Amino acid sequence: MIIINLQAMIFAKQVEWKRHITLKEVAESTGISRMTLHRMVKNPAYNACTEHLSKLCNYFDCDISALIRWQPEQTARHVIAA
Repeated sequence: MIIINLQAMIFAKQVEWKRHITLKEVAESTGISRMTLHRMVKNPAYNACTEHLSKLCNYFDCDISALIRWQPEQTARHVIAA
């Protein structure tokens, strides 16, 4: 599954930019609704559209790999007895 590291990105940019960053600020700067950003923070596996990811990369001035990561899904393995 694809994981959005929005909360980690906000923390990293707060340190880099030496100031507090709110979801309201990100929403106003990107045009992404605060509720959508909130969902991304609360559910890192949120199904974000590429337009939103592009806007976030532009806002944070980062590569997509800094914003998202891939995590293998845990699947149940079935053992077939002979």
